[in-house]
Parts: sequence; C-alpha cells; structure tokens
Amino acid sequence: MPVTVIILAAGQGKRMRSDLPKVLHPLAGRPLLHHVLTSATALKPREIRVVHGHGGGQVQAAFLGQPIGWYHQAVQKGTGHAVQQALPKIPPGDVVLILYGDVPLVQPATLKKLVARAAKGQVAVLTTGMANPTGYGRILRGERGAVVAIVEEKDATPQQRQISEINTGLIACPAGKLARWIGRLKPNNAQKEYYLTDVIGLAVKDKVPVAAVAAESEDEVLGINDKAQLAAAERILRRRLAGQLMAAGVTLTDPERIDIRGELVCGRDVVIEPDVIFEGVVHIGDGARIGAFTLIRNTLIGAGTVVHPHCLLEDGLIGPRCEIGPYARMRPGVELAEGAKLGNFVEVKRSVIGRGSKVNHLSYIGDATIGEQVNVGAGTITCNYDGTNKHRTVIGDGAFIGSGVELVAPVEIGAGATIGAGATITRSTPAGQLTIERGKQLSIPGWKRPVKRP
Repeated sequence: MPVTVIILAAGQGKRMRSDLPKVLHPLAGRPLLHHVLTSATALKPREIRVVHGHGGGQVQAAFLGQPIGWYHQAVQKGTGHAVQQALPKIPPGDVVLILYGDVPLVQPATLKKLVARAAKGQVAVLTTGMANPTGYGRILRGERGAVVAIVEEKDATPQQRQISEINTGLIACPAGKLARWIGRLKPNNAQKEYYLTDVIGLAVKDKVPVAAVAAESEDEVLGINDKAQLAAAERILRRRLAGQLMAAGVTLTDPERIDIRGELVCGRDVVIEPDVIFEGVVHIGDGARIGAFTLIRNTLIGAGTVVHPHCLLEDGLIGPRCEIGPYARMRPGVELAEGAKLGNFVEVKRSVIGRGSKVNHLSYIGDATIGEQVNVGAGTITCNYDGTNKHRTVIGDGAFIGSGVELVAPVEIGAGATIGAGATITRSTPAGQLTIERGKQLSIPGWKRPVKRP
C-alpha cells in the first residue's frame, strides 16, 4: 500500500530561545528535520509533505532541491489543524504516516511497524512507557486493554496523570478515514486547539481498531523542546552511531568520546582514539588510525594512514600509508600521495604533496606542487601571497629543501636540486644543483646593546 508521510514542523520552539527555527537546530551536525526525513525516506514513500510555519522560508531553503511538498500553517491551531493543511489530494487508499520535525531519533524499523498496522485498516499509534510522563498525552485503555482514547495532560484528571504509557504523537492511518475524522475535530479542550489525538476517540466511535505499537525505547521518541533536550538527543545519537561503528569492526578506545556530525564511513581495523570530531562526509580506509583531539572535515583518508593527535584536516584527499601530525593543519584543497608525511606544527593549503615526500617540522606550504621523495626542512615557508594575488611554487622530484628557507612564488625548484639552509629563493633553480643564498656572516667586536633610558 502506498505511503504518504506528513511531517509537522510548524512550531516556533520558544523554549529553544533562538532565532533559528526549531527544526533547523543541529543534531550530529545536521538539522533535526534532516534526521526525520532520513527515517521517512527509508520507507520509500510515495510522497513526503512538510507542514511549516515559523521561519518557513529558512526551513525550505535548508532543504532546497529535495523532493518535499511544502504546506503552510499560517496560524498554529493545534496538531489536527496542521495535518489538515497537508491532507488535500492524498489518495484515500494511501497510508498516512504522521511524524514530527522535532522527534528526530525514531528508527525506520519502528515506522514500518506503524505502517504495517495501518495497512490493515487500523489506526496505529506509537506509544512508550515513561517513568516521568509529565507533559505527554496519556493512553487510555478499556477493560479489555484496547486503546479507547488519548488525553492531553492539561485535560487529564489526576488519576489519568498517573498513567505511565504516553502518546508519542506518531500515528499511521488510512488516508480516507483520516480525512473524515480530521473534518470532525472540535477545539473542546483547555488549549482551544484541534488535537490530532482526538482522532483516536473518533476511530473508536466508528468501531475502527486502534493498535498501540510500542517504541523500542524511550530514547527513540524523545521530543526536542529546549537546549537541554537537544543535548540529551546528541548523547543518545552519539552512542547509537558509536555502536554501529563498533559492530562494523571499528575500534573506539572510548565510545563515549567520539563526535560524528555528518557521515562517517570506515574500513576494516580502523582505530579511533578519544575526542575526535568528524564533520561533513569522512571516509577512512582499512587499518588507519586517528589520534585523539583531532577534527576531520570532508576528507578521504587512505588505508594504513596514521593521524597523530591534535590535528585539523579539512576538505582534503589523503592517500594510503601517510603520516600526519601531531599538531598539523591541512586546510582545504590538499592532496597527499601515498606515503607522504606532514609533521608537527606544519600547515598546508591548496597543495599537492607527492609520493614519499616529507614536510616534517614547523613549515607552511601554500599553493604548491611538490613532487615525489622531496624533503622539506624545518621552518620552510612558501611565500605565496604578494598582498593581492596568490602564486604557485613547484618543487621537482627528489629535491632537498634546507631548514629556514623562504620560497618566494612564483618559483620552481628543479628535480634533485638542493637548497641551502636559510636561503630566500626568488628565482627558479636548476635541477640537480646546490643553490645557496645568504649574506656574509659578520661579528662586530666591541658592539654593545642599547641601554634603556632611566
């Protein structure tokens, strides 16, 4: 049976105390709504419809180009009213699955259970038991245990508030029946709103079975209403992702101390030390090791590569069996060929480092192409910026750059050339020769340092 997903994302989220619409607040580096859309897409629905309200322009812009139908709820009159905005022209034979943009941790397997029950003509409600159900609607059951109604906490009696089984808000229902019940909703409650939960009572009156589907855990249905709940969801998702990595064979030396803010794909026998942050899309090859306190963003890391602690790697391509750090920085646009090495306190930007080449200590390499088996000495700088434009440095295969060298671009160092320590190179140098540039060393007898005036 075809499925149409409706995601309610119109709330302002006042308790977030932010100008950012609630559903755009980041969870693991991606908007809350992104996580809901990902779970919904796993069902292969015929259509996904999002009801937006506060900050709707921002929300739509964040998902520009995605196959989403957008429906505006200009005035928030409750969840039933929100669903009503997105119901027109949904085929009556569809199953409608209603999700929330601020409930991001629900799993596709759980949603499939809801849809399966609704496909049999039932109304399926996702429920869970909570030790502290404050703030949630309660599930009311009849003498035989069947669900007969959902009562919101503000409308519940003291006795009903003692019920621990709560309504998560997620519902699946045949579209034709849902449209009929939505049209019969009345704002007869403390909030004077149209409650989607009142559909349950209408289904019972029409003798349509209501099935309660239990969530796997309370964590799965956590709603995000403030920054504390957002932080709690971050911890839950971090543990979930860490578990998936370890199940795939990744060694996490401390699973509680990894932060994945995007997509991380790892090969076999990868080792990740504590307090590593991954952002964007990161791929790590077999046998690689990532040192502690490192941030890696949108980077491909080859098999067998070792990243020592305290590195920052952004938008790069790292070949197999490279060695980086500690305290190295790869700015965007860097490519390291097989076996290349960036040592401690080295910064590289928009450069290609050839196979087996080494930039070991305290150097800056920018806008450069370095060939194979090149040694760059400590304190070397490519002077690539003239105050207006960037210029390129090219270093040929097998060259040896001494310590404390300044390469003033544009300049080319020939293959096999040797540059003496302390040189400032402003012109291209020939292949296979030693080039030295330094002033005559002088010692001045009798010279004294200036004395500070009293």
